[in-house]
Amino acid sequence: MPGIATLSIFAAAVVMLLLSPGPNMAFVLAHGVAYGASGGAAAALGITAADLILTILTATGITAIVAAWTPALDAIRYAGAAYLLWMAYQAWSRRVGIHHDVTRETSLTAVFVRAMLNGLLNPKALLFFMVFLPRFVDPGHGAVTPQLVVLGCVLAAIAAVFHVALGAGAGPLNRMLSGRSTAARLQSRALAVVLALLALRLVLMTHAS
Repeated sequence: MPGIATLSIFAAAVVMLLLSPGPNMAFVLAHGVAYGASGGAAAALGITAADLILTILTATGITAIVAAWTPALDAIRYAGAAYLLWMAYQAWSRRVGIHHDVTRETSLTAVFVRAMLNGLLNPKALLFFMVFLPRFVDPGHGAVTPQLVVLGCVLAAIAAVFHVALGAGAGPLNRMLSGRSTAARLQSRALAVVLALLALRLVLMTHAS
């Protein structure tokens, strides 16, 4: 297991990374505004689930195998972009009326799953785990695999707290806009734009970025 000093430095580095605007932050905020604090929390937990899965893949060496094969990274990238565009289309084309609440159309489970898949279908996240976690492994503190698992779980826990708080912060805006058909339509369209921009980011991403 990594030492206390290493874990402290690692936790500080994770917090600094989380405070930098990124796709996960945009994803959680967009779903918090569209579906309320519970929707933001569901998105946050979906991202956490993806982080834990990526931790396991990194600890077992699978991420290194995938990263070494460029076609695999491209396939993940384009699949992720296609999935985001499909979600964007659904959000944009959703019908909203006076008695039609957009926040009731999508279950929290669906938000959780879409957030998890969004994380897993992002090759940049896979590469991040493969490069970032090993930097904090100390061979003098035992086997590498358990250390990677501990580091990944610490990262996932810190990110979960941060993203749940972020989603909760976006919740009040959802309550302000709820019950108004025009506002609900804008919520849905804003979510669609965010998802489309995230898809474009994946498409334009290079292996060096």
